[in-house]
Amino acid sequence: MAEFSLIDRLRQRAGSRPDVVLGIGDDAAVVDPPRGRQLVLAVDTLVEGVHFAKGVPASAIGWKALAVNLSDLAAMGAEPAVALLALTLPGSNEAFVEEFAAGFAALADTHRVALVGGDTTRGPLTASVTVLGYVPAGRAITRSGAQPGDDLWVTGTLGDAAGALALWKSGIPMLRTGALRERLDRPTPRLGAGLALRGLATACIDVSDGLLADLGHLLAMSGVGADLDADALPTSAAFRDAFPGREAQRALQLTGGDDYELCFSAPPSRREAVQAALAAVATPATRIGSLTRGARLRLLDADRLPLPLPARRGWDHFTDGPA
Repeated sequence: MAEFSLIDRLRQRAGSRPDVVLGIGDDAAVVDPPRGRQLVLAVDTLVEGVHFAKGVPASAIGWKALAVNLSDLAAMGAEPAVALLALTLPGSNEAFVEEFAAGFAALADTHRVALVGGDTTRGPLTASVTVLGYVPAGRAITRSGAQPGDDLWVTGTLGDAAGALALWKSGIPMLRTGALRERLDRPTPRLGAGLALRGLATACIDVSDGLLADLGHLLAMSGVGADLDADALPTSAAFRDAFPGREAQRALQLTGGDDYELCFSAPPSRREAVQAALAAVATPATRIGSLTRGARLRLLDADRLPLPLPARRGWDHFTDGPA
């Protein structure tokens, strides 16, 4: 299968939008942004053996390659519009491209994302996606607006994806990790939640490298600290069944990564409004602590006594090993 045939396969799944003036087929795409909107852009790369294990279905790789980028837009309160895809393959593989494109398109179609261009090349299996979205001028949610006294929230549940990876590394076949594997392979970008939080959240970040690691970025940008309630971390039934020990659960939930949930802050006065806004988009959220003055991050037990924090806060590409 020649390169341009591969591109044709992807073009068939490209989708369309009225703001796309010129899509796949030229040297570059042309997009006409809506009046009064600012552009929000994000890029992420998935590499075999680092972000996904060898043998993961191509459809899951296609889905996740887009999902991790849409999660970044969600954290900014942005609405996605178009995407660029750079796909590197070890060799020509028509079946892989068909399946990859199907997974990519399934998520893209759900959120009206048009694929407008990219590149294909030969090399180690890698998928790099750039997304472009829109936000009303001046209304993007950033990491830097949190204030002391704000509530700290997280959507969904924590630890499921890291749990699937831990089970697989312990020798349990991926097919037996069920719902946990679905969270690892096909994360749900919280786009509806991101839009709902505009005007309510003071700061937001998506949890990709681990709650402690990503929360640390938000705290640093806002110049605040945090008290985390160790017993408030939201836990799925599947995760609880797979890891019955509370300490094992907590370690994965705090540092595991790949959750792609939103961690955000909001004043206590907006607590009911936050709950109502997220309920309207069918997104569960849990209050997991509060923000404090200073740079201190504490993990507290039910008696408000400090618990030890893990030495490793989350994933680091240059110190952690392959998947």
